[in-house]
Amino acid sequence: MTIANTPTSEDMGSAAQRDRRKRILDATYDLAKEGGFEAVQMRAVAEQADVALGTLYRYFPSKIHLLVSALGRQFDEAARRLHEREIPGETQADRVLYVLKRMARGMQGDAKLTEALTRAFMFADSSVAKEIHVVGMAMTSIVTHAMHGGVPDEAEITEHDVAVARVIGDVWLSALVAWVTGRSTAAETAQHMETAVHLILRD
Repeated sequence: MTIANTPTSEDMGSAAQRDRRKRILDATYDLAKEGGFEAVQMRAVAEQADVALGTLYRYFPSKIHLLVSALGRQFDEAARRLHEREIPGETQADRVLYVLKRMARGMQGDAKLTEALTRAFMFADSSVAKEIHVVGMAMTSIVTHAMHGGVPDEAEITEHDVAVARVIGDVWLSALVAWVTGRSTAAETAQHMETAVHLILRD
């Protein structure tokens, strides 16, 4: 079962197109880090990325498409970094929790950026299905890698592994939404994930 290194729109197109897309997403990150969801305005992104506003809309039809794409790139980069190392932990649950806690600490440490990306994910509708798929595939890759504890042979990843990883990813994203919206503290979010992962992965 192959799920890692799934090509995204960042991997496609000409070098100039990839560079333009990178500048747009870099500008999105910078604006979101500074001012959160409201600070990411299409005109401001276009100006900071040095692209025409019309060009920006050709790449990303809306602010939600843009921010969910930024979240996808963030998760995809995390997945690629994790695939270069072994994950500590004696059980699948230990390893998955190690990875999710590291990701959560990083996202909670950049609260305005996380708020912007997560709110966009919450607001996304069916028109953003492609971008949502990239987020989901990256999250699944992160979790299956952690489950196997190292750099797994893709042949070792089963349909069951993928199904489990998707459930864990869904729970983690739900917990992230609860934290962003103030319904859960960071400590409560961590405890919720620990309980969920141990219930799902009964080693």
